Amino acid sequence: MDFRIEKDSLGEVQVPVEHLWGAQTERARLNFAIGFQTMPMEIINSLAVVKKAAAFANCDCGVLPEEKRDLIAQCCDEILEGKWNDEFPLPVWQTGSGTQTNMNVNEFVSNRSEMIKNGKIEGKGRFVHPNDDVNKSQSTNDVFPTAMRMAVALWATAGLKPALQTLYETLCAKADEFADIVKIGRTHLMDATPLTLGQEFSGYASQVAHGMEALDAALPHLMELPVGGTAVGTGLNTPEGYADKAVAYINLFSGMNFTRASSTFEAMMSHDSLVEMSGALKRISVSLMKIANDFRLLGSGPRSGIGELVLPANEPGSSIMPGKVNPTQCEALAMVCCQVIGNDVAVTTGGLQGHLELNVFMPLIARNLTESMCLLTDAVRSFEEHCVRGVQPNTKRIREHLDQSLMLVTALNPHIGYANAAKIAQYAHQHDVTLKEAAIALQLVSAEDFDAWVVPEKMVRQI
Repeated sequence: MDFRIEKDSLGEVQVPVEHLWGAQTERARLNFAIGFQTMPMEIINSLAVVKKAAAFANCDCGVLPEEKRDLIAQCCDEILEGKWNDEFPLPVWQTGSGTQTNMNVNEFVSNRSEMIKNGKIEGKGRFVHPNDDVNKSQSTNDVFPTAMRMAVALWATAGLKPALQTLYETLCAKADEFADIVKIGRTHLMDATPLTLGQEFSGYASQVAHGMEALDAALPHLMELPVGGTAVGTGLNTPEGYADKAVAYINLFSGMNFTRASSTFEAMMSHDSLVEMSGALKRISVSLMKIANDFRLLGSGPRSGIGELVLPANEPGSSIMPGKVNPTQCEALAMVCCQVIGNDVAVTTGGLQGHLELNVFMPLIARNLTESMCLLTDAVRSFEEHCVRGVQPNTKRIREHLDQSLMLVTALNPHIGYANAAKIAQYAHQHDVTLKEAAIALQLVSAEDFDAWVVPEKMVRQI
């Protein structure tokens, strides 16, 4: 392998000639050979937006020439276009501030600028320096948490929220479609009083709606950016007006509406906003797990289970049992929910690690939150498209269960009292007869009154 010599404050380092990173990135690549998870590209892309915004802000403030600004901006645009993904090889498991990844971006932009300007990377100085130019008015301590917030906010607004909205609308449509299908309810997994299948689905839709509300509630704090805080939140080495300009350019380049952190100290020494967002994702996962499990239960069988829902048959379900079809979309969604809940534990633990002026568990938090956002977005889209959209009721099975249920006896409570109604239910169960037959045998209700009082369709009134 051919190498070129790069230098940093610790001395010379051999860097493979085919790559555009520098000495600090190469040191980190060798020193942190931990696991297989590289820093998410969502973080790299957000850092590229920050670097571009910083270059424009610095230029406006008179501390960076236009030629350097434009070179930095061009390199950042190339990162965002996905042209150089292989130039960001560092693992998540590095320093807790993300310094190595910040320098990876700085060094790439510096060397790529050199390639654009001179056609090659010289062995000595750079026209665009990784620290003095690309990192001007910045510290890893303020740009990395800024990038984290940007990446997660973008996922929330452009990915997860639209996916949840589509799922909500599909569930609402199903609730309307199933509005007149009366079925037996179940509590404690045992028969209960009736409701409509539409009412059941309206509960699922409401869960998703409240999940979106939780997502929205977590966004305002998350969208406060500590950019301009530099090392400890004081803004050391930033020109007057830089922070406001940087946020304005970030919004221009991202299409978002970020704000300056109300306290750069809070936004750097803690990541409570990210913990809050992770909590919202956990809440959404709990709701989605319930929905997925209900679909599995109601679709179980098809002949030996509940069998009230007919789930789309997307693929064969067994390598040995011919004709078997499984609730695969439900299982995939449920597994994602478990992973997101597990990620929340890691994010919460990382959020606990704010010591003095800096939380140094940022790569951990960034990795788990971006994964949770990605997994939930994809799983929700898949579940809606390949399961909820095509689900149908098994009306024959639903009616059989409804007619056989002993809990229809609850309709007799106002007429004969709880104790007598219980006698009817117990007699019917013990003698394997219908409720009507039991009521007549016990001489507690006439046939005519039973037919008038026990009408499932009258038992589903919604308050």
